[in-house]
Amino acid sequence: MYRNQLLDCHDRIKPYIHRTPVLTSRLLNEISGAKLFFKCENFQRMGAYKMRGATNAILLLSEEERAKGVVTHSSGNFAQALSLAAQSLDVKAYIVMPSNAPKVKKAAVSQYGGHIVECDPTIESRTAAANKIALETGATFIHPSNDMNVIIGQGTAAMELLEDYPGLDYIFAPVGGGGLIAGTALSAHYFGDNCKVVGGEPFEADDAYRSFHSGKIESNDTTNTIADGLKTVLGDNTFPIIRKYVHDIIRVTEDEIISAMRLIWERLKIIAEPSSAVALAAVIREKDDYRGKSVGIIISGGNVDLNQLPF
Repeated sequence: MYRNQLLDCHDRIKPYIHRTPVLTSRLLNEISGAKLFFKCENFQRMGAYKMRGATNAILLLSEEERAKGVVTHSSGNFAQALSLAAQSLDVKAYIVMPSNAPKVKKAAVSQYGGHIVECDPTIESRTAAANKIALETGATFIHPSNDMNVIIGQGTAAMELLEDYPGLDYIFAPVGGGGLIAGTALSAHYFGDNCKVVGGEPFEADDAYRSFHSGKIESNDTTNTIADGLKTVLGDNTFPIIRKYVHDIIRVTEDEIISAMRLIWERLKIIAEPSSAVALAAVIREKDDYRGKSVGIIISGGNVDLNQLPF
């Protein structure tokens, strides 16, 4: 079922996304002991993989639904992705953003034509505001990570990576709401040759790790991590896919995230956000387990506030 959905999705979104490059680094191979292949979604339109899922979700709406617009709640990359995807398809996008969302991200959403509605910085407030807009306007709510059409869209990044490098033993991806790693795991299952998927997650927001091991969706008491894109929790669509198809989730420290981020900037000469660096940090932390293996790493995005760099 998912195999055909992934193939159809890739054909559907192709005119609206970039096929992002894959980079390698001899030095990073030496540091990790593995052969690393970086899928650079920081070069995606709006700077992150989320453009894929947002575009797919809108394209699957009926003409009547598109005429009424779309709504989501997000403080970051999905807000930008849905705004740009909607603009590309001439659809109105209502974006609920917490009042404390970074100014740079609000500016990007506005630039992409998203109509921002501010709310208190709680998930309850975000949900209530989005529901109110949907009720008043008839706009279709699209969840940033737990919508199946979004998950399938995010999976196309790994699909492209496996087309370019079909012999990968593992693919590492960061885990936040789970949309990227769930889609990645489906692509690895259907298009990889015994390719296993491993998640990277901060110790400071390790709900997915705990959920993976407890068998039920866990939440976070605190999310004091530099990886701001990974503060959300799993959903009822992402979690079962992760339980079934993900091989492991590795937790990393804040220092390890910053160190990996710096390595990416210095050695690959590209801008990657902290959330992206979590995947490389996970490989390096457990490098003895992956020595000599061919490992894909999804650089999930490059939307960084240059005034807030950790180095």
